[in-house]
Amino acid sequence: MESLLLVVLDLVGVAVFAASGGSAGVAKRLDLFGVGFLGLVSSLGGGVFRDLVINAAPPLAFADWRYATVAVVASVAIFWLHPQLNRLRRTVLVLDAAGLGLFTVTGTLKALSAGVPPAGACLIGMITGIGGGMLRDVFTGEIPVVLRKEVYALASLAGAIVITVASRLHWGSPAITIGAAVLVSGLRLVFVKSSWQVPVAQEREYRPLRKRRGNSAPGGRTD
Repeated sequence: MESLLLVVLDLVGVAVFAASGGSAGVAKRLDLFGVGFLGLVSSLGGGVFRDLVINAAPPLAFADWRYATVAVVASVAIFWLHPQLNRLRRTVLVLDAAGLGLFTVTGTLKALSAGVPPAGACLIGMITGIGGGMLRDVFTGEIPVVLRKEVYALASLAGAIVITVASRLHWGSPAITIGAAVLVSGLRLVFVKSSWQVPVAQEREYRPLRKRRGNSAPGGRTD
């Protein structure tokens, strides 16, 4: 039952992230191939990293035809349906938050199942969640969201910790798994709505040194 749930959540996460990548491609006015490719990379990048780290070769993205098929279908559907999607930026944001939650949960669970220690499983889950969004932003010429002030990786890490603690306490159940995914997505959307941001370093104002008039010798004497 748990294995089936993981596959379902994984495929839903692929579809959501592919739609997010496709929406970003449409917003950048890419052609059909560009939108499909961006959706493919956005949805499969985090999972490929996860599988390589836990030594699950070949990665599911390449071994299971359903992953690539779902990614392409979802991103191409966005290409054709985008005129009906009002406020594309909001659509990308919601889809990205949903994908973040789903991939964080599946990445953490698969890492724990592979015998990765709790701390490492949390990191793998977080990187699985943020990996697709980072690739999407890089390919569209944007600074990745995770590197900006917005709360992104912290929301993912919170969900990974919840899943890891629940697993250690043997509280594994579909309700907790789905609840953790909703928690990550909800935190991401709440932080965006409230404009809460991670602190950034403040730049110092540059002031050039002024040259003294006259001779700089002691006593201020001039020749």
